Amino acid sequence: MSEQPETGVTPAGLDIVLRDGDNVVVVVVKGEIDMETAPVLREAIILGIGQTPGKPCVLDLTAVTFLGSAGLATLAEATQHAQALREPLRIVVDSNRPVIRPIQVSGLDDMLSLYHSVDEATRSGTERQGP
Repeated sequence: MSEQPETGVTPAGLDIVLRDGDNVVVVVVKGEIDMETAPVLREAIILGIGQTPGKPCVLDLTAVTFLGSAGLATLAEATQHAQALREPLRIVVDSNRPVIRPIQVSGLDDMLSLYHSVDEATRSGTERQGP
């Protein structure tokens, strides 16, 4: 997989890298997802989905330290965008409590395609695995 840093200005506290492979693009996110950083995340996810026609885009949130309401809304919007394009968006959360807890409390775990690892998300033939 080749690594491409996200284009544009990334707000402080957030690092996004797109890793492009043969069958998948992995959007790796590190740091905090809040009102300031959520729009940058949304752009990166849409870019990742656009680079993977007919193949899954994997969003790796295992290194995220904070997921606020703006981040939750971004995940829901990105999932709806992917579904409208009929492109799979697979979200890796593992047991990262700052990420999985807000997803569970908000009820988004029923809507999002959640996985425990990037490997599981890239190998999976089904949309929903959930932690």
